[in-house]
Amino acid sequence: MSDLNGTIMGEDGLARPPWAATDPLLREYYDAEWGMPVRDEQGMFERLSLEAFQAGLSWATILRKRPAFRAAFADFNPDVVAKYTDDDVQRLLQDVSIVRNRLKILAAITNAKATIALREEGGLVDFVWSFQPAETPQPKHASEIPTQSPESIALSKALRKKGFAFVGPTTMYALMEAVGMVDTHLIDSHRRGSSGVWLV
Repeated sequence: MSDLNGTIMGEDGLARPPWAATDPLLREYYDAEWGMPVRDEQGMFERLSLEAFQAGLSWATILRKRPAFRAAFADFNPDVVAKYTDDDVQRLLQDVSIVRNRLKILAAITNAKATIALREEGGLVDFVWSFQPAETPQPKHASEIPTQSPESIALSKALRKKGFAFVGPTTMYALMEAVGMVDTHLIDSHRRGSSGVWLV
């Protein structure tokens, strides 16, 4: 064990932040996926969508529902989701296995259309990654991890101009963390530097 804000040593001898130290699902997500580079459109659209659904909720809630989200949103294929109709919205609002929030559901459809439109300018992936900062945080404690940054604020504004919804600066910073644009693994976490994006 360590102090409340630092890493916690697991039974496997690996150090993780408190949020990923106990729940098996969160631990697996942290160890294998979180912070690894996402370079494909569908993967980026999925993470953008799930971060939007997460707003105001816990990530654990979203992660447990992710298989249902994938089923409900055609594996987050933008071309399919962009064609969702009012009937699809009503269907999703009746789906108890996902987060039934009308504005967030509509945002996913809106963002699918905006993702398709961005293909003319190089695509969603390159657009998002163009906001990668020159440096990444080096937190020793969870309290040192930012919740937004100048880059996430700029990304939020830029996406909104492109027609995206539910892309606030805090949500965009969480996206940047999730897809490897910043490395906010604690310094003594076993995952620090594992993305290959940052030489830290």
